[in-house]
Amino acid sequence: MARIESRVRDLVGSDADMRAAVETVLDRADDGEVEWADVRDELTSGQWGRLIEKGILVDGDEGFRLADAAETRAGLEDDTSGSGGSSSSSSADIDTGDSSWSKYDKGAAVVTVGLFLGYSVAEVRNVIGGVMDVALGPLAEMLPFYAVVMVLALATGLYSTLLQANLMDMEKMGKYQERMKDIQQRQKDAKERGDDAALEKIQEEQMEAMGDQMGMFKEQFRPMVWIMFLTIPVFLWMYWAIGVGGADAQPHVQLENLVLPLVGSVEWKQGVLGPMQAWIVWYFLCSMGFTQIIRKSLNIDMSPSAS
Repeated sequence: MARIESRVRDLVGSDADMRAAVETVLDRADDGEVEWADVRDELTSGQWGRLIEKGILVDGDEGFRLADAAETRAGLEDDTSGSGGSSSSSSADIDTGDSSWSKYDKGAAVVTVGLFLGYSVAEVRNVIGGVMDVALGPLAEMLPFYAVVMVLALATGLYSTLLQANLMDMEKMGKYQERMKDIQQRQKDAKERGDDAALEKIQEEQMEAMGDQMGMFKEQFRPMVWIMFLTIPVFLWMYWAIGVGGADAQPHVQLENLVLPLVGSVEWKQGVLGPMQAWIVWYFLCSMGFTQIIRKSLNIDMSPSAS
C-alpha cells in the first residue's frame, strides 16, 4: 500500500489545506470508517472528493473507509527517506489519465499498416496514387513540381503540428519526466548513504512508475498514427507522380531538374545523401523549415512541461 502514502504526500504537498483535511478524516474515522456527515463541518466537498478520487478513501460497509490508515499517517510525516529529508510531489503517484485509444485511433492504426504496403507493392501504390491524383493532379498542372512539394510539405507540417498539440498532453508528460528524474536522484542519494530500506522503497516506486511509462508511450504514439495515416498517401502520390519504384516506372507529371542548396542541379530520383533521392531531401528540407515557422507563428511549444 505504499501508493497510499505517496498519494497523501502528493495531496498535502500541492495543497497545504489538505493536511488538515486528512488529519480530520483520521481523527473522525471510527474503526477505519468515516461518513461525509462526520466531517462536513471541517472539510469542503472538493476536499472530500479528492480523497475519494485519489483512493485514500474507498467504499466501506456503511460509508467510506481509509484504504490504509497507517500509510495515510505515514504520508503526513516528514519524508526522511528522500534527498535531504524533503518530500517532492513529483515523486508521488501521477494521474496519467485515460491513455487508451478510441475505436477511431485503432481504426486509423490498422489502415496505416495497410498503407505501408504501398511502398513495396506497385499495385497498391498505383491505386493510391491514382486516387490522390484526383485532388493533387490539378495542383501539379498549375505549379512546377518543386513548388507542389513545398505546398505538400507546408500542409503536412501544419496538420502534424496541430495533431501533436491537440492529442498530446505535454504537461502530463512533463510531470512524468520530472517524477522519473526525482526517483533516479533519490535512488542515487540512497545508494550513497547506504540506506537499504529507502533504496528498496524507491525501487518499488520505480516499478509502479513503469505503468505510467506505457501510458506515456501510448500518449506519444497516438498522434503519430494520425500523422502517418494522412502523410503516407501523400508520399505514395509523390512516388507515383515521379515514377519511383522500379526501372520501368514512368513519371506522371512534367519534371525539370531540381536545384538543391550546396548540391546544384540534380534529377529528382538522383541520390544526393547516400541512398536518399533528391525529391525526399527537398521534401524534408521544406517540411522542417515550414514546421518551425508554423510552431513559432502559432506559439506551439512541443517540449514537455510540468508547469
